[in-house]
Amino acid sequence: MLIDSHTHLDHSEEDATALVVGAREAGVGLIIQSGINLESSRYSVQAAEQYPEVYASVGFHPQEAGLVTVEAMQEIERLTSHPKVVAVGETGFDFFHDNWPHDVQEDAFVQHIALARRSGLPVVIHTREAAEHTLSVLEHEAQGLAVILHCFSLPAQLDLIVERGYYLSFAGIVTYKNATDLQDAARVVPADRLLLETDAPWLTPVPFRGRPNRPALVANVYEFVAGLRDVSVDELAAGVAANVMRAFPRIQEQAKGA
Repeated sequence: MLIDSHTHLDHSEEDATALVVGAREAGVGLIIQSGINLESSRYSVQAAEQYPEVYASVGFHPQEAGLVTVEAMQEIERLTSHPKVVAVGETGFDFFHDNWPHDVQEDAFVQHIALARRSGLPVVIHTREAAEHTLSVLEHEAQGLAVILHCFSLPAQLDLIVERGYYLSFAGIVTYKNATDLQDAARVVPADRLLLETDAPWLTPVPFRGRPNRPALVANVYEFVAGLRDVSVDELAAGVAANVMRAFPRIQEQAKGA
């Protein structure tokens, strides 16, 4: 079974049912739909209720950090009690788009980590041009939590990240010709820390780059990373599936209760 550990069905122009069915036909048996604000988080839970293979993460993307209010976070916390909500986030820092002052982004980030701790869920991290700040907040606030670095982009900090036991989720960027540093990281990251994703509808893998991404195309990420690691796709998929169950234990709980 292939797994897309991070996607955005609600941002695709294609119908969600078509995306899920297409993924199913491509061998993708599990999809984690990521919320980026309150509306998107509600959608993520609804999608998880509608499609058996879809699970949800809930929270505010750093580009939405200024929209975090007490009331909004209270509702996000209520959503975390849903059995198919498996993570808090994505949250973190985005200094590339820089929609909000850095202290606003940090306050939202810390609130999400605290919520992950209260809810017993992992935290999904977005970081862009903010490696030092991101790793500092995680060091001080996220001790003992499962941390997933979605769309992994910090190869220069690979040793530190592995030492801390974080999960690294590689998106379609790893297939790009000039992404040699990410390819090197994907080649050597410990097998028990590796996740794969699409971040659809963005970051479409080769050979479909330039078209909208979709969960089915995580198959291309698996094929590419399997080649980098000199293993079969089946072996890689089995390892990634085990990692997903460990990183997102509520999925395992749901599977046992089914």
